[in-house]
Amino acid sequence: MSLSFYPDLIHEGDLSPECEPEIEEACEEIREAVKGWGTDEQALIDVLGSKSAEERTKIYFKYQEIHDKELDHVMKKEEGGDFGMALQLLSLPPDAMDAKLIHMALKGLGTNEDHLYPVVCGRSNADMEALKKAFFRKYEEDVTLKIDEEIGGDFQRLIITCLQGLEEDFDEEVHTEDKAKEDAAAFYEAGQGKWGTEEGELFKILCMSPPEHLAAINDAYADEYGYTLFKAFEEELNGCTDRAAIFALGMKLKPYETIAKLIKKACDGIGTDETLLTSSLIRYRSVLPEVNEAFTELYEQSLQEAVTREEGGDLGKLYAKLTE
Repeated sequence: MSLSFYPDLIHEGDLSPECEPEIEEACEEIREAVKGWGTDEQALIDVLGSKSAEERTKIYFKYQEIHDKELDHVMKKEEGGDFGMALQLLSLPPDAMDAKLIHMALKGLGTNEDHLYPVVCGRSNADMEALKKAFFRKYEEDVTLKIDEEIGGDFQRLIITCLQGLEEDFDEEVHTEDKAKEDAAAFYEAGQGKWGTEEGELFKILCMSPPEHLAAINDAYADEYGYTLFKAFEEELNGCTDRAAIFALGMKLKPYETIAKLIKKACDGIGTDETLLTSSLIRYRSVLPEVNEAFTELYEQSLQEAVTREEGGDLGKLYAKLTE
């Protein structure tokens, strides 16, 4: 199955988890860092930047229990700019962080598609279900209906298909070599083998197929038609739909390389996309060692070298902590 990035307590819907003494200590360290005049930014970096997704989730709920304040609101009050936004994202449980990112991507005139698809595409069914629940808790709206209102075309079809959480469990008796050849043929007939493209069929195969089966489809497609599925999507789609479909495919077949490319994209061009970079480092924190290996192989520099070169000051220090 696709990788899951949310801790078990998120999937269990535990909004009042049992907390170890270390969690309460972390809450008090945060309280000390924001108490009185001024803020101890380094203390916040050390505390929040060193914790796992499960620990940060527990800190969020424990802080609210002890101090009757939502931790992300505290961070917003204490710090502004990109560093302040990074602290807000880091202080939220991971499902709530992703819900916030979707809301931000849809807010205002137009949609930031390049901030939306990394949150939605390439998720496990369990993560997707938790994310939809978190969005409803936070904004009292159905995320599928909200996105459906804001975007259109092929991009909409892909995102809505991803939101449905359709991925099948791998079953070697069902997902056979013959089935892979059959699905490869269906993919071809819906895309390169057809005048015009049946995008819905392509997205259905992409989203429903477990990674093991999708890899077999990719091999069968390459053997029969001389293209990988990555190349087929490049040929059949364009713009943000192309980028999103290739990202979703990559998260199933080459997740660490795909995350490495996403982080590199956030760093490329004129200026850094701090929101994309920060959210990627936080969301994929649990697999950053593997991502670093892929990043180093692709770009001949370490992940930490790349991201700390992009930012100085407190944000750069936070990036260094997240990529230790």
